[in-house]
Amino acid sequence: MLTSEQKKQFSDVLEELGKTLDITESQYTNAVKSYEAVGSLLAEDGSSLAPYSPTIMPQGSFMLGTMVKPEVEKDDLDIDVVCQFTGKNAEWTQHDLKQKVGDQIKSNEKYKDMVSEGRRCWTLEYSDAANYHMDILPSLVASGYKIILEKSFSASEVNAIDQLSIRITDNMEANYKTSPHPEQWPKSNPFGFGRWFFYQASLGLKKARSFQESVQPVPSFQKEKLPLQRVVQILKRHRDLMFKGDQDKPVSMIITTLAARAYGQEPYIIEALLNVIQKMPSLIERRYSPKWGREIAWIGNPVNQEENYADKWPDHPQREAKFMKWMNQVSIDVQNAIAQIGIPKIQESLEKPFGKDAIRKAFTRYGEIQQRLRVSGALKMASGSGILSESGQISVKAHTFFGGNE
Repeated sequence: MLTSEQKKQFSDVLEELGKTLDITESQYTNAVKSYEAVGSLLAEDGSSLAPYSPTIMPQGSFMLGTMVKPEVEKDDLDIDVVCQFTGKNAEWTQHDLKQKVGDQIKSNEKYKDMVSEGRRCWTLEYSDAANYHMDILPSLVASGYKIILEKSFSASEVNAIDQLSIRITDNMEANYKTSPHPEQWPKSNPFGFGRWFFYQASLGLKKARSFQESVQPVPSFQKEKLPLQRVVQILKRHRDLMFKGDQDKPVSMIITTLAARAYGQEPYIIEALLNVIQKMPSLIERRYSPKWGREIAWIGNPVNQEENYADKWPDHPQREAKFMKWMNQVSIDVQNAIAQIGIPKIQESLEKPFGKDAIRKAFTRYGEIQQRLRVSGALKMASGSGILSESGQISVKAHTFFGGNE
């Protein structure tokens, strides 16, 4: 059982680990400039899309603050954005809207050789120097959508969240080239999910970043993260290292959803991580499927309970097996770390599951912070505990973090 001092110390280290996983402010700024440039291109004079007020906004981990840098720095970051339109030509189908977006992007000399079409999105592959690619999802929003997006309301108000739904393009839909009626197009709700996630993340925490701050066309760079955001980043890094390039690895949306459901307002990152790891497997439901004639795993979209994030598992049973294997391994690795005594052993236990370079950077930063506190006299040792903290009774000079000596 960890003491409150140990919880703080582990959490401080995990906070520093999270910071090493964050994209840099420079990377963030460059990505924002890139999607702003695409938005300007779509809205320029002469564009058939200009009358419908194209606006590009980040979605996914970029919006949620849970993006993780690749272990290999030269690997690409994946930036997901939504291109919203307030309307369209009455005759346009999904295919027409999507092609208009692609054609306008290709009309620019800079982008014509960078763009490729996916199932729902257009993807821009930036140069090796930029180290990212951008998935642009064309979508339609309802009248008054912006007002609803900026309105403050509880994430429990399901009807209000549903009003944040958008209509998107999907070339696998039967009516992709035939229906001009948006109400018949696929529905998605990335910003409803974002509102739900931030509500889960900020319960009881005064320092919470608001949903409104995160759903601006140009949101500010977030340096401080909430415990749930750090937990998701840490889990994703463990997943990445365990599965490397495995296409059947646990998907981020499932990790993010289950972690947010499991989170119990723990203020310490280590406490939140332990709780989330313990609860996540039990939050996977089993529901009878007429298609399969048996019960299957069900991980419901919190803002659309008809959508099952685990719907691919029956077709690919190895994905469910690997998810469970990963959950077991991350539990073993974290429990092993908290069982160690002294910084060297704790650091060593974390290097394999979370990456040697990232962990060494985290511990170096942690040590530098402790050094500054010690020099300033702010680092104290609680009487009889042998554990360092910023509050206590006895001033100390030597390192004795986590009950051990450095």
